[in-house]
Amino acid sequence: MRIGLLGTGPWAQMAHAPALDRHAELDFVGVWGRRTAPTKELADSYGVRAYDDVDALLADVDAVAVALPPSIQADLAVRAARAGRHLLLDKPLAPTVEQARAIVEAVEAAGVASVVFFTARFQPETEAWISEQAAAEGWFTGRAEWLGAVFSGDDNPFADSPWRQEKGALWDVGPHALSVLLPVLGEVRRVTAAAPGPGDTVHLVLDHLDGASSTLALSLTAPPAAAGATVELRGTTGVTVLPESTESAVSALLRASDALLAASRDGRPHACDAAFGLRVTEILAEAEALLNGG
Repeated sequence: MRIGLLGTGPWAQMAHAPALDRHAELDFVGVWGRRTAPTKELADSYGVRAYDDVDALLADVDAVAVALPPSIQADLAVRAARAGRHLLLDKPLAPTVEQARAIVEAVEAAGVASVVFFTARFQPETEAWISEQAAAEGWFTGRAEWLGAVFSGDDNPFADSPWRQEKGALWDVGPHALSVLLPVLGEVRRVTAAAPGPGDTVHLVLDHLDGASSTLALSLTAPPAAAGATVELRGTTGVTVLPESTESAVSALLRASDALLAASRDGRPHACDAAFGLRVTEILAEAEALLNGG
């Protein structure tokens, strides 16, 4: 599969480009970015073509990996799907429900495969745990704490990200927490409460259709010593906690690429496809409306 990379920022440099370059079944064709110099620099470091025209890149590939802010990803994902290109996307899928739904509609109309990179869903330890808990019954409550120090630590490469500064932890780490809770506790009937905390911290309470409830604490402004991710489930089988993963983001992206290849070959949607990304976006938007007094 010939694949191109859209984006040249820290995430593209740290994760996407190395993964695309290392994958044995991907032909990493080139890079498109919004700025000429970084695009050329990243492309040259992998010996691929630097594109100044996104449509020229789309014409040369079978798929694209996207490492761009959500609003830009949303527009380009629709464009790529309409061109018949498979999509390896990042979370959140889009900053609005309307934009996320447009991606899903474009994917379905074109019959292309899509995978959204929710990291925990592509790490062996965490994905195995999620699958095991999803097969169990009798869950009573779930608790997810996803606390980052992006805005409180030193020299974080994502601290200057305009979309993170605008949308905060709800939209950045909220998708990670939801990607773990939804497969286990089931569909969310409604967001019953949403309250702000220190900095960009938010607290959510979710009501799940199967009867369980869950709470989420999300932040990018936690003290560095307090940062970390925890998911705890309680039910008839007892208490269980999401295991830590030793896998890097590059290794997880290699597995996400495997998932995209499989979906493109057999036509079966992956569990983390654009439709799942849309559902996550809908929940985030509902929470955001509550936080804004809606």
